[in-house]
Amino acid sequence: MIKIKNIEKRFGNLEVLKGVNMEIAPKEIVSIMGPSGAGKTTLLQIIGTLDNPNGGSVEIAGTDVLKLSEREKSQFRNQEIGFVFQFHQLLPEFSAIENVMMPALIAGRSFGEAEKEAQSLLEYLKLSERKTHKPSELSGGEKQRVAVARALINKPSIILADEPSGSLDSKNRKELHQLFFDLRDNFNQTILIVTHDEELANISDRVVHMRDGLIEI
Repeated sequence: MIKIKNIEKRFGNLEVLKGVNMEIAPKEIVSIMGPSGAGKTTLLQIIGTLDNPNGGSVEIAGTDVLKLSEREKSQFRNQEIGFVFQFHQLLPEFSAIENVMMPALIAGRSFGEAEKEAQSLLEYLKLSERKTHKPSELSGGEKQRVAVARALINKPSIILADEPSGSLDSKNRKELHQLFFDLRDNFNQTILIVTHDEELANISDRVVHMRDGLIEI
């Protein structure tokens, strides 16, 4: 599902990624661990087409994404990749269901279709009664589940998560961790997670360790 070859990334004289190679199988849940500054988030952003490397290739579901134009990357990202961030990145002025609908509307789906799909996802995540609430009215766990619903609405083949449970308490952390496995089982998604959470890493299908811009063997 994901093949990255010899990915290099520099910021000025700082070499952040030094030739990273990795393959992830369809429906696999992989955690990337390592100390701060190892290059984990930078690698995730490159895989998610949010940043460009200085060298190497990224293939997702058979598409060489680095050869796409910026417009094509935007469309590919919208349709094939769902993002879950540590601090959810919800738009504060919109309700939960409106936040979930955003990627579908950007993809050109009708308002009614987007609303119906968003409602279905919020029901699946046990958030129906909170759909009209704005992020400031939701708990940390609820906000992260809204973010997961938003990531799912366009039925992406891949979920990329950056420290998704980093801001949650232990109860919500366990629920979110279980949710990733439910998503894989119910939606056949491939999930790549950057995390410092050893509990999440230990239940993943595989753990990849990074240090100093390289994957440790």
